[in-house]
Amino acid sequence: MKITNQQGAKTYLYLNGKPLVTIWGVGFPDRSYNIRNIGLERLIDFLKNDPEYGGCSVMLGVPTYWRDLNADCNPDPYLHKLIKKCDILLPWMVQRFTPLLHNEMDRYRDIIKSDMQWCKRYKLDYVPCVTPCFTWHNLSRFEFPDDVKPSGSIPRQSGKFYWQQMATAINAGASMLYVAMFDEVNEGTAIFKCTDNPPVSNVAKFVGMDGMPSNHYLWLTGLASEYLKSGKGFPKELPIRKSK
Repeated sequence: MKITNQQGAKTYLYLNGKPLVTIWGVGFPDRSYNIRNIGLERLIDFLKNDPEYGGCSVMLGVPTYWRDLNADCNPDPYLHKLIKKCDILLPWMVQRFTPLLHNEMDRYRDIIKSDMQWCKRYKLDYVPCVTPCFTWHNLSRFEFPDDVKPSGSIPRQSGKFYWQQMATAINAGASMLYVAMFDEVNEGTAIFKCTDNPPVSNVAKFVGMDGMPSNHYLWLTGLASEYLKSGKGFPKELPIRKSK
């Protein structure tokens, strides 16, 4: 399909002049595979160096606590060996932070700074993960019926939580962001246009938009992109949206 070998206009995401390919989910302890024996080093080498299909930048998606190999991360130090073979690192941070705890953004900032120092030491790029909110209510009803999670357990706060993460990451020195996710409605992280009056049934329950316009998170994302690209500083306070 020539997705990573486009001629003419480039519609694919590039990093350092090369098409970016992500290997996702490496180092999570609940996965059924052993990262030592599924050929990850060969795959990374193929994507970077194969004469026909190579020439790509490789991003590795890992747990939040990949650096210390604890908490949500498999303790196998082989993960660090794999990371050092890649070009950019993406720690998955959804559900790891909440606006309901005091000084949570300080913790988020400190993790990002320490991560970036580690990556700089090994000449790796780094992209923090940001998300508007999170809920596991629908999933838990079917998989864990004795422990059903509340809907919107990590609330959107009309975009305040989302903006706080972006501002904290950029002011900590990040030069790029990964938004999770564009269209994940069931976990409440979607930033694409959503209704503030979602359907309700005895099967599923979805979070609303806190009275904000349907494109509110697209607007915030676009505004954040403008601030980031301008290099003029990123405001900590959530922008006030002027009505037309």
